[in-house]
Amino acid sequence: MARVLIVGCGCRGQALARALRARGHAVRGTTRTPERRAAIEAAGAEAWTGDPDRIATLSYALDGVTVLCWLLGSARGTPEALDALHGPRLRMLLERSIDTTVRGVLYEAAGSAGAERLAGGAETVRAACTRSEIPFALLEVDPDEHAAWLAAAVAGVEGLLEARRPAGR
Repeated sequence: MARVLIVGCGCRGQALARALRARGHAVRGTTRTPERRAAIEAAGAEAWTGDPDRIATLSYALDGVTVLCWLLGSARGTPEALDALHGPRLRMLLERSIDTTVRGVLYEAAGSAGAERLAGGAETVRAACTRSEIPFALLEVDPDEHAAWLAAAVAGVEGLLEARRPAGR
């Protein structure tokens, strides 16, 4: 059983949490506001109050995590805030995941945050994960296609878990 951290555990993140729990994985989902913890817990995930704009609030959420999912492709905010979220904030969390139990990163590279911004985030993930030799996957399915998005997200997590298994297992 692997533990998966979902940063951005809104409606789609909760659907992913339910699907991963059904496959036997432990899931930890983040929320910026304590009021949303109950919805995350109802999806079967451990709720973690943390703000991706303040990466230090997420550092301990990485404890025991095998796959990190950054599901913020449809995050809202000012252009500057979204640039920071998919640039320096993402980069900082990826750097903090080095020398932890994280062995895979799934990045949501589609959504309303903007194609250019998400392409930049995808490149940040590609560069950081190549440098740290942590496998990664890009979730590029339109989040408005709920069933296809969920299937691709589950496949992305499972693919990352498979990539970390030794040959013959």
